[in-house]
Amino acid sequence: MIRRFREVEGRYIEKILGQERLAFAHSDTNDFYDLIEWSKSGGYQGSIILFFDFASGNVYKPFAKKRNVVYSDPVYAGGFYYFLQGDYDEKRITLYRYIPEKLMEKVTELSTEEVNLYNLRIIGEPVHVISQEERFECYYPEKISIPMESNEHVVFMEDGRIYFEAWLEEGWDEEKECATEQYRNYYKIIIRDYEGNRLSEEVGNFYQAADGTWWMA
Repeated sequence: MIRRFREVEGRYIEKILGQERLAFAHSDTNDFYDLIEWSKSGGYQGSIILFFDFASGNVYKPFAKKRNVVYSDPVYAGGFYYFLQGDYDEKRITLYRYIPEKLMEKVTELSTEEVNLYNLRIIGEPVHVISQEERFECYYPEKISIPMESNEHVVFMEDGRIYFEAWLEEGWDEEKECATEQYRNYYKIIIRDYEGNRLSEEVGNFYQAADGTWWMA
């Protein structure tokens, strides 16, 4: 049997990890950094974020489309759905806490001038607003700024610790531009405190299961 949502527009939807009720979709780009590039050519038409309810078949649109506004991917944490709204005209990034038909609450507001829009996103649980490029930056709920290597990215934060994944490659012949018989690529998990001190390091790669739990492979 094929079921249909109440609005069918051919969108690609994605499940929100950690819960079974909702999936989401974007109407267009969700990269906040694109707003800077779009501003150089007259601005951006704007996008919307949609939530698809598997229980009722309803489709929820928290905000109408607005020029120069984009949204992050949502996360589920502590019984709520969280997402970021970036408004280039107003020069602000807003974190919202949301439950369809029950709650729409502004959690915090950040100026676009105080955040790095590149790789700006939410990680949880608990919810943190971060960006990562040459440095890892956390803007909410606390301010953290530590350097990071080009092969690293942050996966999640928990109990005063920041969990990085680092991609490594061994056995590549630079001269011949090919893999040798000893070629290997893999990840390491590096744990740092909020001051950037390395607490531990081990081979492993994180995977988040549908119920929100983290597994190391």
